[in-house]
Amino acid sequence: MKLSLSLGFSAVMLLEVFTLVFAQARFSNDTDMKALLEFKSQVAENKREVLASWNNSSPLCSWTGVTCGHKQERVISLDVGGFKLAGAISPSIGNLSFLRSLNLADNSFGSTIPQEVGMLFRLQYLNMSFNLLQGRVPRSLSNCSRLSTLDLMSNGLEHSVPSELGSLSKLSILYLNSNNLTGKFPASFGNLTSLLKLDFAYNHIEGEIPEDVARLTQMGFFQISQNSFSGVFPPALHNISSLESLSLGGNSFSGELRADFGDHLPNLRTLLLGSNHFTGAIPRTLANMTTLGRFDISSNNLTGSIPLSFGNLPNLWWLGIGVNSLGTNSFRDLEFIGALTNCTQLEFLDAG
Repeated sequence: MKLSLSLGFSAVMLLEVFTLVFAQARFSNDTDMKALLEFKSQVAENKREVLASWNNSSPLCSWTGVTCGHKQERVISLDVGGFKLAGAISPSIGNLSFLRSLNLADNSFGSTIPQEVGMLFRLQYLNMSFNLLQGRVPRSLSNCSRLSTLDLMSNGLEHSVPSELGSLSKLSILYLNSNNLTGKFPASFGNLTSLLKLDFAYNHIEGEIPEDVARLTQMGFFQISQNSFSGVFPPALHNISSLESLSLGGNSFSGELRADFGDHLPNLRTLLLGSNHFTGAIPRTLANMTTLGRFDISSNNLTGSIPLSFGNLPNLWWLGIGVNSLGTNSFRDLEFIGALTNCTQLEFLDAG
């Protein structure tokens, strides 16, 4: 009799546990559905047709652009990139607590990025590029500690880049180019030691590049062109031998380039230094950068002769050295043209 009661009690307990787990799963699933329906309600009415499957009659995991996890039917990915949506991004997006990937790129979302995005602690990929977003880059994004890719390029974002983003230790790709950002380059970004690509081009950021950047030893792509940066060529960059593409054009950098410039960046394929205020001679050691394919140092204040050693660059296909004060006004100034005949890949030359 006691055994029967015990078994009966256990069965009741198991039933209650399963009921509770099911109820929690259903509640969580309902939370995701509610969050996405709220997101849809903030999309401009004449742009919602592509989200027609987002309704209470269709299973959440069958909705267009929605991917659910296999174990729990929770939304782990939302991809509405290129759907040509307009309107505002609803703060309810922060309730998708299992979200790992969020792609809202190539739409016409306006207003600001909601702070609630910082609640997505599982988020690894965030792309809001090519929209009409304004306001600040939210400091709350620093709470997304698993973030690997952050792409906010081509918006209208303003104010300074939050130094708090320097805590995102897993960040490998950071694109903030083509916005209206101001302020200085955050020294805290020296902590982003997993960073492979950084693009701040076409903003209004000023000041010098901090020495902390020298710690970004895995970085291969560093682009900060068309800003208001100043000072000498950033010494910290000489320590990043992994660099393959370096673009500093269209700033206010000045001073001379180190004579041993070409001895420190052996993997460089693209070097763009045009439209600055560099002085002195073109370093002859550039000939040691045998991987160099594109080199532009036009529109500066350079003097001296054009190194004949450019002819030793087998991969050179673009060379821009015009609008400087190079040469000695003698026939010897044309000798470098003969040297360039060894550059069989050369397609573009600006020496005017």
